[in-house]
Amino acid sequence: MKTKHSFIINILVIAALILLSVSCVSKKDMLYLQDVDTINNQEVRYTNHAIQVDDILKISVGALMPEAAMPYNNVTPGSVVANNIDIMKLDGYLVSKNYTINFPILGELLVKEKTSQDLENDIKKRLVEGGYLINPNVTVRLLNAKVTILGEVQNPGTFFFTENNISLLQALGLAGDLTINGSREDVMVLRRIDGLQSTARINLTSANFLSGPYQMVKPNDVIVVNPNSAKLKTAGYVGNVSAILGITSLLLSSIILLTR
Repeated sequence: MKTKHSFIINILVIAALILLSVSCVSKKDMLYLQDVDTINNQEVRYTNHAIQVDDILKISVGALMPEAAMPYNNVTPGSVVANNIDIMKLDGYLVSKNYTINFPILGELLVKEKTSQDLENDIKKRLVEGGYLINPNVTVRLLNAKVTILGEVQNPGTFFFTENNISLLQALGLAGDLTINGSREDVMVLRRIDGLQSTARINLTSANFLSGPYQMVKPNDVIVVNPNSAKLKTAGYVGNVSAILGITSLLLSSIILLTR
């Protein structure tokens, strides 16, 4: 009898260890920026993003005489007092697949590899050198800056932002943070650079990425949070931890019946 009891206890211990190995995630896999002290007082790098295809730009031109600048402001009737972002997009300039916009009076402008500030300077220069306006003021804003966040986050989706720069961590915050099943060590960022698709894998448990090019999100970035090892172990034909518990319970019941 004692031998049978010892055998059953050993089986229970083994089953418990299996369950723990399948469902548990260690502390080092869950904590963000575990070496964050190494980057204290590090300078934050802000960037002006290059204009991309399908960007919608709001371009405003001002002058000492407002009436003189009116032909250069693309405003539809009834939208002068409207501040709704969707209405602003209708009045905006959509960047074509050839990286051009059609600007009043000046015609087709090439915006490839230009930032918003570059385009401001370019339009201002053309207006002055062409004798259209004296000392004009030009502002360019991106109206449809967005980031798409997929995978193991609380609220996956596409999120719009109006800031010129938001960090990767801020972007993940828009999606409600990673779930318990999200891998902090394997976050993919898909980014378009000069018409080419690039991919990077970010380890959020280390602060190293805060000094690299993926500290800040660029418009149209896609962030994919992959599942962690615990989630992967419970996937597939087993399904989930509840299924494993059911199978283990059935197995133990059979062992007990056989060893009576």
